[in-house]
Amino acid sequence: MTAIPEDLVEAGTKARENALAEFSKFKVGSALRTSDGAIYAGCNVENATLGLTVCAERVALWKALSEGAREFTEIVVVTAAARPTPPCGACRQLLWEYCGDIPVHMATTAGASKSMPLGELFPYAFDKDDL
Repeated sequence: MTAIPEDLVEAGTKARENALAEFSKFKVGSALRTSDGAIYAGCNVENATLGLTVCAERVALWKALSEGAREFTEIVVVTAAARPTPPCGACRQLLWEYCGDIPVHMATTAGASKSMPLGELFPYAFDKDDL
């Protein structure tokens, strides 16, 4: 896997600053690149019910989809955790369905990083071919 593109990390880091994580205190930023090079960023948004919380990866994906983007090349997830943090299972499912086997870059604000294909993070994914 190639090095994490700095512009993607920068966009994810900037989005992380807007996170609403009053309950978990776990701020996450994400940035998704389209095939034409556009970047859509998002942050996690929590609420008192916790069950209606939306992850940064889904915010970035939904922003891109709502603007008409349909082809994606890579995504980054940025946290302040001790180690790079992968997307949760729900995010992996949606990313698989809308983005396919794209590279998933994980970065920390301290500079640690890891990249891997989504298919490696999400083996035996369920999608339209299973219907």
